[in-house]
Amino acid sequence: MSETTTSEAGPTITRTAGAFRRYWTATTVSHVGDAVTAVALPLVALQGLHASSLQVSLITVAQYTAWILIGLPAGVIVQRLPLRGTQVAMDVLRAVAVASVPLAWALGVLHLWQLIMVAFVVGLASVVFDVGNATLLPSIVSKEELTARNSLTSGSVSATQLGGPSLGGVLVQLCGAASGLLVDAVSFLVSAVLLRGLPRPARTTSTTAGPSVFALISEGLRYVRRHPVIRPCVAAATTVNFVCGALLALVPAFLVRTLDAPAALVGVLIASEGMGSLLAAALTPRLVARVGSARALIGAALFGAVALGFVPLAGHGLGLLVFAVANAGFGAGVVVLSILTRTHRQTVTPPDLLPRVMATVRFVSWGAIPIGALTAGLIATWLGTRAALATLCGIAFLTPLVLWSSPIRTQRDLT
Repeated sequence: MSETTTSEAGPTITRTAGAFRRYWTATTVSHVGDAVTAVALPLVALQGLHASSLQVSLITVAQYTAWILIGLPAGVIVQRLPLRGTQVAMDVLRAVAVASVPLAWALGVLHLWQLIMVAFVVGLASVVFDVGNATLLPSIVSKEELTARNSLTSGSVSATQLGGPSLGGVLVQLCGAASGLLVDAVSFLVSAVLLRGLPRPARTTSTTAGPSVFALISEGLRYVRRHPVIRPCVAAATTVNFVCGALLALVPAFLVRTLDAPAALVGVLIASEGMGSLLAAALTPRLVARVGSARALIGAALFGAVALGFVPLAGHGLGLLVFAVANAGFGAGVVVLSILTRTHRQTVTPPDLLPRVMATVRFVSWGAIPIGALTAGLIATWLGTRAALATLCGIAFLTPLVLWSSPIRTQRDLT
C-alpha cells in the first residue's frame, strides 16, 4: 500500500510501508551503535589505557560539546545538502571514526586524545543525523501516521537504551577493549545501506545562492520563539533535559554510595527508565486517541514529575524497587512528551523551516544537559546526593507548570 504526494519544491514522493520499515530499521541500528559507543569508548579508556576518572569524563564532554558547537548550524546543513545523502554520509563518518580505534590499538598507537576525538566526531555526526532523521520522517509517512510512527521509533530507541549499553560491555569483555568497537562500526554501515535505499526526498529550497547561514538560523530561532505552542514545548523540554543531565551525574553515586547497590545491579536499575519509556511509547497513540495530544502532554509531564519525587525515598534492599519504579515512571513521562512535541513540530512547521526548527529545539533543550549535570554536582557537594535529588524533584515540576501556563492548557489537541 502506498500514498503519493507532490511537493511544490520538487518531484513526487511515494510513501510506502517498505520505506518506513527501512527508515525505522536504519534508525534503530544507528541508535544501537550510539548506545554501544557511549559505553565501549569509556571502557576502552579505562581497561586499555588505564585512564583516570577525569580523563574518561572528557570523552562524554567531547560528545555533548557537539550540540553546543553545531546544534544550530545543523539545521542549515540538513536543509542545504541532499537529505538522504547527508544521512548516509553521517553514518559512514561515524563508522570510520569508530573503526579507527581498533586499528590504532592493533598498531599499538592508541592514545586518549584519539578516543576524545572519536567521541567528538561521532557527536558531531550524530547531531546532523538526528536533525536529518526528524526532517526525513515526514517525507515518507503521512501526517496522520506521524504520532504512531514517532511512537514506534521512540519505542525502538528505548529498547536500544535497555540493550545497547549492556551489549557494549559484553563486546568489550568478549572481544577485547578495542576490538568490540568493530561491531559498532558495522552497525553504522548497515544503517547507511538501508538509508541509501530510501526514496529521494524532494528539495524544499533552491541549491543556488540564497540567504546567509546566520539569516537562516535566525529565521528558525524566530519561528520557535514566536510560535504559541512550540515555544512552551521547547521550554518544557529544556527543563526535562536539565533534570536528565542532573540525574546522569547523581544516580550512579546515589545507587552505589548511598544505597549500597551491588555493581551488577546498578545497570539494571538505571535501565528501568528504558522499560518505562518503551511501555509509554507503545501506549502513546491510544492515550492521544482517548484524551487528545494536548491533555496527554500535560498529564505526562505531571506524571513524570510526580514519579521522580519517589527517587530520593529509595532505600536499601527491597527499597531499591522504589527507585526502579520511580525511574521507569519518569522515563515514561519523558518519552510521551518527546513523541508528542516532536510530532507537533513535524506537522505544523513549513517544510523549508523544519530542519532549522528541529536544530533550534535540539540546541536549546539538549544544551541544558551538561548544565544540569554541573549544577547537580555542585548541589550534591553542598547538601549531599539525596538532598540534591530532592531539589531536582522541585525543578521537575516546572515542566508541567510551563505547559499549564501556555495556550496548550485550553486545547484538547496540539494545534
